[in-house]
Amino acid sequence: MALIPHVIGGEKITAAERTQPVYNPATGEQQHELAIASVATVEEAIAAAKAALPAWRKTSLTKRADVFFNLRQLLKQRTPELAAIVTSEHGKVLSDAAGEIARGLENVEFASGLLHLLKGERDEQVSTGVDVHSIKQPVGVVAAITPFNFPVMVPLWMIASAIACGNTVVLKPSERDPSASIFIADLFREAGLPDGVLNVVNGDKVAVDTLLDSRDVKAISFVGSTPIAKYIYERAAANGKRVQALGGAKNHMIVMPDADLNGAADAAVSAAYGSAGERCMAVSVVVAVGGVGDELVQKIADRMADLTIGDGTDPASEMGPLITREAKERVESYVAGAEAEGATVVVDGREAQFEGDGFFTGVSLIDHVKTDSKVYREEIFGPVLAVVRVDTYEEGVQLINEHQFGNGTAIFTRDGGVARQFEFEVEAGMVGINVPIPVPVGSFSFGGWKDSLFGDAHIYGPESVHFYTRSKVVTTRWPKPEQSKVDLGFPSNS
Repeated sequence: MALIPHVIGGEKITAAERTQPVYNPATGEQQHELAIASVATVEEAIAAAKAALPAWRKTSLTKRADVFFNLRQLLKQRTPELAAIVTSEHGKVLSDAAGEIARGLENVEFASGLLHLLKGERDEQVSTGVDVHSIKQPVGVVAAITPFNFPVMVPLWMIASAIACGNTVVLKPSERDPSASIFIADLFREAGLPDGVLNVVNGDKVAVDTLLDSRDVKAISFVGSTPIAKYIYERAAANGKRVQALGGAKNHMIVMPDADLNGAADAAVSAAYGSAGERCMAVSVVVAVGGVGDELVQKIADRMADLTIGDGTDPASEMGPLITREAKERVESYVAGAEAEGATVVVDGREAQFEGDGFFTGVSLIDHVKTDSKVYREEIFGPVLAVVRVDTYEEGVQLINEHQFGNGTAIFTRDGGVARQFEFEVEAGMVGINVPIPVPVGSFSFGGWKDSLFGDAHIYGPESVHFYTRSKVVTTRWPKPEQSKVDLGFPSNS
């Protein structure tokens, strides 16, 4: 059985004190063995990144940009191959895997514009004969710790910006579906990236803690659950590092009485059950306002009946399995406990039948959900959609604003005034108006509020340039020798 290696200094490293299996979620069968990094292996990757930093930092911006133009072409050419890797280890359907790659490409394209992105500023004659300019310089060695649900897109969200800004990277992908990161590292090398600029180590908490504690790692980027995001933020920040740690979500979609209910139902089903609900931007709560609940729930249930769930390699499949057997059991436990918490299970995904031993579950719809229930409060991260009913728009917004998470939210309405009011007062980092999954395009930045983000920098886009660079301000004066004199006063521009 093939052993998935690390990539350190351009070399594939297979030595491992420990290994663990990598499964095909659609069959439940082990397909690879994964080398798990020891402390020494992670330190070797950090040392390789540190050794590559001086030369990469000195590389001209045009040559750096060439790497990203080449990478963009390679990713486009190799999308079917990479999508197949994602599907085999994550389980999402091939079309969804290809869509993930396309969204990751947006940040590769954004990084290609680094000649513009890294420009500083200049002021002339701020005082007599004195000019001031600012420059952006790389932070140094940075670490990217990425989740299982987007094994291509999220790594590209981080490493493209980091590398473009002149940093070197140690990437620690999820140990559940690591092969995509190895493939990306190969494409970067083929695109012309020097050895050691991007290193990949596979591992668990041992690897993560080594990155968090290393004096040579200057910044940490993370996407995952809120408890782990908080842990990473606190430990890395205590060690003096820059941190952006994106956590969990409970994304609400408000449906107003004037909304197109057919469109809203289509959006709810698409956003709740795509990728088996394993998206931090999935809609997990529909808030039905002012009596539309019965009709809306029926329309959602009707659409759910037509969904095809199966192996992601089957073109007919619209939804694949969950990532692990443990994830399947955890998700189904929420459905099992819903009625005891006062809710109504309209569609029970546990009743769906599947052949084989894959990690499949059906889609679930739970109505009349109480806001003090686990189904409402906790991130389920699976194909379970909760419906909460309220009388007014104000009650709906209050639900969102009082929830611990503030990642994304949406409203469906035909009323522009209501939409504008929602945009103004809702407390979430990403907002959709008749758009159920408002993931920003690559020229903006991604990130939530409250317990969905620890640190002040959002991921990719303009904020990533700020995160992966340090600003240096230079004040210059070229006086004539006879003008020099001793002056102990504080500098001023008078």
